[in-house]
Amino acid sequence: MELRDYLRGLRRHWLAIALMTLLGVGTAYGWSLLQTPVYEATASGVVQAKTAYENGQLFSDDSAARLKVPTLLDMAGWQEVAERAIDELGLTASLGSVAARITVENPEGTAIIRFTARANTPEEAAALAQAWIDALATTVAVVDGKDSPTEISIYSAAAATVPSTPVFPDTRTALIVGGVLGLGAGIAFALIRTASDRRVRATDDVEAKLHVPVVGTIPASAALTGTSKLLTGAADDRTSPVAEALRSLRTNLRFMDVDNPPRKIVVTSPLPGDGKSTVACNLALTLARSGEAVVLIDGDLRRPTVAINLGLPGGAGLSDVLTGRAPVVDVLQRTPHDAHLLVLAAGTIPPNPSEVLGSARMRQLLDDLAKHATLIIDAPPLLAVTDGAVLTQQADGALLVVGVGKTNYDFVEKSLDALRKVNGRALGLVLNKVPLKGGDASPYAATAYVQEYASGGSRTRSSSRAAAESA
Repeated sequence: MELRDYLRGLRRHWLAIALMTLLGVGTAYGWSLLQTPVYEATASGVVQAKTAYENGQLFSDDSAARLKVPTLLDMAGWQEVAERAIDELGLTASLGSVAARITVENPEGTAIIRFTARANTPEEAAALAQAWIDALATTVAVVDGKDSPTEISIYSAAAATVPSTPVFPDTRTALIVGGVLGLGAGIAFALIRTASDRRVRATDDVEAKLHVPVVGTIPASAALTGTSKLLTGAADDRTSPVAEALRSLRTNLRFMDVDNPPRKIVVTSPLPGDGKSTVACNLALTLARSGEAVVLIDGDLRRPTVAINLGLPGGAGLSDVLTGRAPVVDVLQRTPHDAHLLVLAAGTIPPNPSEVLGSARMRQLLDDLAKHATLIIDAPPLLAVTDGAVLTQQADGALLVVGVGKTNYDFVEKSLDALRKVNGRALGLVLNKVPLKGGDASPYAATAYVQEYASGGSRTRSSSRAAAESA
């Protein structure tokens, strides 16, 4: 796969990526709410030598104070200091647990000792820091004694203040980390799905992978999801992306072989649900609306749908003609949609559809009808039964309708192999239900052009007519 395929995969799975990112953020936020907050307060003390008057001048031995700082740092961890702080606060916790919440440090080049305390409440953290510095000052005074000429005293230079926000958990950092992890998981999911996805996409290089030309791309449309599943021929339908795609398919069929264009065309699909019957009916209507004589034959003798799609009565049809129960001229039906279109319904469902469709009578019937009209034959799915392959052998070739985002390449390859085994000809692929937007959107610009024409074409024509009248 190329880089562009992965980029399309990211576009295709953008919703999953967004949801997993939100899930990561939400999980991080929930985790932060479940954590016990930890507040941190800091108090500082200055180590100074005792001051005295000599010959009427103030004397202070600051160098002695600085030399005492390392000793005081070690004394801050004494058990006696911890006991004094605990007694002052009236704590019930053990010495070790309380001492673990205190950090003592000396900024380089200074006589300052900084005490940092951590607790579950801001008031407790501030009180613990202040109590520890007071306990150390008391312990130093006891150890050095009052008469020591080098007595060092600790003065509280910066009293501990009550913190307003906890240092743990850091909700902002947690949300960022959760979002990044969720985004990474979403991207990984999208890339894995893209690499393992074998479904046919409109943006894939289908022709290179299957070595069969794509002769049509039918966009997804609400107009083909109703009961009739037909383009009615109204103004909106004529300028719809589906109608333009069908006209493009009609043109491709005409120029597929200029000297010997296909006259007997089977429309089939790998599996049910790809939309082959809808494509067959609308393709037949599109050919008929160009003034060409067309006969639409329902070759699905197991689950016929052509008569239902066109709103025609079922009754006698193809199977009755092949078994000699009715002449073909009596069962061909005209449709109200176009005078150039005749429909041959499936007729009575036979017990052996494959044998009926593969008979010499079927071949002769197709040859006779093809002398006067183009035949569009709706056939059953190729992988479900053998009827589609049998019909393709009787015809000039088959159009294989593939549902985009539904049918995978393995099914399409098996369908093409089924045609090759009976010496059938695959005229090309018709990609059906191609999205107009999103990661699987068709790369063809015709649909957008037709949509623009449909929305603004009438207004443009009216303006042109008004300009001509004024001139």
